[in-house]
Amino acid sequence: MTEREIGEALAAACGGDKEAFAHLVREHQAMVYSMAYHFLRDAGQAEDLAQETFLHLYRNLDSIESPGHLLYWLRRVVTHRCIDESRRRVRRRGTVALEMVPEPAAQGRWSDPLMSGVLRKLVAALPEPQRAVVILRYQEDMEPTEIADLLEIPVNTVKSRLHRGIEFLRRKMPGSGAMSGKAEI
Repeated sequence: MTEREIGEALAAACGGDKEAFAHLVREHQAMVYSMAYHFLRDAGQAEDLAQETFLHLYRNLDSIESPGHLLYWLRRVVTHRCIDESRRRVRRRGTVALEMVPEPAAQGRWSDPLMSGVLRKLVAALPEPQRAVVILRYQEDMEPTEIADLLEIPVNTVKSRLHRGIEFLRRKMPGSGAMSGKAEI
């Protein structure tokens, strides 16, 4: 959908058109699910979180001003819900860590920089604030200023979290040449 079509669907959905809302969901569901999956690393929880996000959107449609605001709003809600879920996981320590479950044998057809098994596990090991910034920067291709606006934190905080996250990934990545300190991701 073009931005104009999304704007029209948004206006119709605000007016109660359920089909228009369904178009908005279809247009953004891959992005919402992908962010949740890469943050939580659990398909079921990512699906649940995506559903909760779109339910929350439905209840708050009248507050969405434009297609750009819709994208911003969805990213913001998903990121905050992922952080909340991640914190709940820490409190439920009795469950098996996803990192301990073997990866499925079949690989996906699409290419994603976070799909490398080792890198995906390392990103999952980052603290929530750093993980959120790394995912928003490299999966969602957002600029630091956009991330700062989304998370309501200073741009320099985004940059320092991004720097610390990348340094962690460089040090931990096998064969990265961490001994020389000149590894690149």
